[in-house]
Amino acid sequence: MTPEKRPAEDEEEQESKKLKEDPPPAVALETSESSVLQDETSQDSIASDSASSSDPEKKRLPVPEERGTVVFTGCTQWEYIGRRNLNNIPSMSHYVPKIMSFFKGIRVAYVAGHCTAAHSVIITEEGKAFTLGRNEKGQLGVGDSENRTGIVAVDSLSDFAIVAAAVGRNHTLFLTDRGTVFGCGDNKSGQCGTGNTVAVINIPCRINFKESRIQKVACGAEFSMIVDKKGYLYSFGLPEYGQLGHNTDGKFFITSNKLAYQHERSPRRVPIFVERSKDGHPTPVTDVQIVDVACGASHSVAIDAKKRAFSWGFGGYGRLGHAEPKDELIPRLIKFFDGHNRGVTKIYCGSTYTIGVSQMGPFLWGQTKRTGEANMYPKPLQDLCGWDIRSVGCSTTSIVVAADESVISWGPSPTYGELGLGENVKSSTQPKEVKSLEGSHVHQVACSMGHTLMIVRDETERDKEILSKLKEMTV
Repeated sequence: MTPEKRPAEDEEEQESKKLKEDPPPAVALETSESSVLQDETSQDSIASDSASSSDPEKKRLPVPEERGTVVFTGCTQWEYIGRRNLNNIPSMSHYVPKIMSFFKGIRVAYVAGHCTAAHSVIITEEGKAFTLGRNEKGQLGVGDSENRTGIVAVDSLSDFAIVAAAVGRNHTLFLTDRGTVFGCGDNKSGQCGTGNTVAVINIPCRINFKESRIQKVACGAEFSMIVDKKGYLYSFGLPEYGQLGHNTDGKFFITSNKLAYQHERSPRRVPIFVERSKDGHPTPVTDVQIVDVACGASHSVAIDAKKRAFSWGFGGYGRLGHAEPKDELIPRLIKFFDGHNRGVTKIYCGSTYTIGVSQMGPFLWGQTKRTGEANMYPKPLQDLCGWDIRSVGCSTTSIVVAADESVISWGPSPTYGELGLGENVKSSTQPKEVKSLEGSHVHQVACSMGHTLMIVRDETERDKEILSKLKEMTV
């Protein structure tokens, strides 16, 4: 079975030819002296990308147009989140949304988080990247793995306009307006895509990819996804449950009783998408042009230009939406959304669940609680039906939704303030409106473990009035 090939435009053919003529990006070698080599790799990568600065303006990716004030809720005691061997410091837990004093007077265009990550990325309207959170594997991209209590600038990328980012459990990807991607953090499974498995990359290095310009990035716990301008999907990192979509879980035995994985160290194209009949027979799906992708801890979901949804990877708790808990090693069409006026327009992933916004409304499948029943196939989110959902943030079990002029959140205990519901309502199994943001227009939400970032519109007098009532915080 081979994927259907779409005709390339003349511009794309010329661009591809130009990219192939360029020398491949420098990458760090696997050696104990990795820290020095990472620095050299980063500098080589930056020089290579800067050489393309003469590209026409029209080819650059734009920083998101919707800007606003960044608001934080949750815990800033990074080493405490998700762990049991430390005591909570009350002053570092914020149970209601607060304005970050660091960004006072600075408008933000993009925020990135992940359900398995205790760190996040904030991108300003000028395309400057800032990170905050846990830094045990160098995922903040500041040149070391030391603990950072505050917000830090990713200075090594100061020469680039960053338009988007994605974070995994301990790694980070940055997308530039040139369509190139830089990765840093934990790389023992090749999830930074630099062509090697150097354990830790402290400074963002350019990924080993020259085929085309990249338009989307996404991260799972220990793997990553990119989408290029042609709509082709590429993956790299840990293949343990088939989440890379290459028809393998990558397992092999080093010895008779020692198991290992064949990691993908560089982006590798996902070549085929299938649908399965009732008897399980796979049939290729043609003309798949991916427009968006999201990743949970160990599963992936993508939607194409025809609003078809595909899922693959770990199938436990029904998070793939195929009405069975089986792992899928190849992207499989979610039949529930296949049909007239049933297409999916937005997709979001939590650790063990998936949320899709379709033409029929919002649906959830998988498990959002640590116990109890799971949705083996998409079921409507009745409390959100009829709302205009703009953005959804998915944490381990917490969910935060920006819809209409409200923010709605819910999630079972334990929580760390990421729901923003206040000291007296730290958790909720039912969707509740965040009272302090009532009437606000939130452009984007991003959840990580234990904290939530929101971009709140700040243009009208009503917007400014709502923001003026929020307290400020220093991280």
